Amino acid sequence: MQTELDFLEKLLRKGLSPHHAAKAAAEELEAAGFTALDPAASWDLAPGKYYFVYATTVIAFVVHGPLGTEGFRLAAAHIDWPCMRVKPAPEMSAEGYGRLNAEPYGGLINYSWLDRPLGAAGVVCVKGESPFAPQIRLFASEGAIAVAPSLAIHQNREVNKSAEFNRQVDLLPLALRQVPEGDSKWFYTYLAERLGCAPEDILDFDLSLYNAEEPCAAGLDGSLYSAPRLDDLTCAAAGLWGILRAERSHGVSVCILFDHEEIGNGTRQGAGSVLLPRMLEKIAVSLGDTPQEAADRLMRSFLLSMDVGHAVHPAHPEKADLTNRPRLGGGVLIKTASAQSYATDPAGISVVEGLCRAHDIPHQRFVNRSDVTGGGTLGNAAAEKIPALTVDVGIPLLAMHSARELMAAQDQQALCSLVTAFYREES
Repeated sequence: MQTELDFLEKLLRKGLSPHHAAKAAAEELEAAGFTALDPAASWDLAPGKYYFVYATTVIAFVVHGPLGTEGFRLAAAHIDWPCMRVKPAPEMSAEGYGRLNAEPYGGLINYSWLDRPLGAAGVVCVKGESPFAPQIRLFASEGAIAVAPSLAIHQNREVNKSAEFNRQVDLLPLALRQVPEGDSKWFYTYLAERLGCAPEDILDFDLSLYNAEEPCAAGLDGSLYSAPRLDDLTCAAAGLWGILRAERSHGVSVCILFDHEEIGNGTRQGAGSVLLPRMLEKIAVSLGDTPQEAADRLMRSFLLSMDVGHAVHPAHPEKADLTNRPRLGGGVLIKTASAQSYATDPAGISVVEGLCRAHDIPHQRFVNRSDVTGGGTLGNAAAEKIPALTVDVGIPLLAMHSARELMAAQDQQALCSLVTAFYREES
């Protein structure tokens, strides 16, 4: 029987880039009987059916029955993470070595990417039948293709006194021991060989460098879980887990997996775009709402904004709030901030608190210290376009934004239980 952690690990292993995570989500939905929809076509939706829209952002929804008067039940997470992205014309030669010119994406912990086996994954655009119809090919290297080596302590005696690194100098990964003579486009040659095309047919690419290390259980009792990409594939997996089990007599449940949260949500497929409200309006109108009724339904909707938060660090307990001190294994985080960096208010919290109590789901509160500025989530970005009641939830991590992060296995089960209850509870 597949557990919540098994489901997460499957997504972690397949989701080597946001494009691959979206594809893995689409495969799970198709296997469960969800019908793929063209976002630019007319829809003929019916009660009792399951649907999804698949691009870099994935939107899956279940039409349980009559719409009634309630709004949409929305649960959203993101499928991007801090990493290195390969730049155009990336081939660099230094002392005969081949290095890749890459740039940071999101707020990564620089030193955590040194000395890691790095693979490359994403999409490559290849010449098609016309300029307006390029082939967009999913690509993943077969394991590690590069490493960004750190400088030996003998050559940097002060390294343990400082963790400052120049991102344009120190983080560029070594990809070749020796640059092939006469080949200044060796990375394009590598891509072309694996895609079965000519190097000159490659028009562009969007490739992430990912940590190629495998996820694993940790701790004497195996209760910890160490893996790359926990932020935020944990929450993406919980959203999928819930929507695949969504059952209710009426209304519509929606799961959204956004791209580009780590760089601010402000892209055409990000949470701050008009993509989600347009899709929700389209669902409502297809099911019989007038445009005015669809707009009213958005006002009555409820959004679970799902992203990870910080557990109390055993070596630095002073970094946590004085009285709200979430720990690994303590269950779902309910996140609040008076500055509204988390889009949470008492009315929304009471709903989540009620669901957790009704279904015996362990949960805990998270706030930042008053003298520490915390990160934001996609909740407020989405709420700017959809004035739905919104609550920020997630699970606690240690080493957030590292190339490898740490969680408690049982917290994944708690979050999956919350999302399932959120979709199933009758109003």
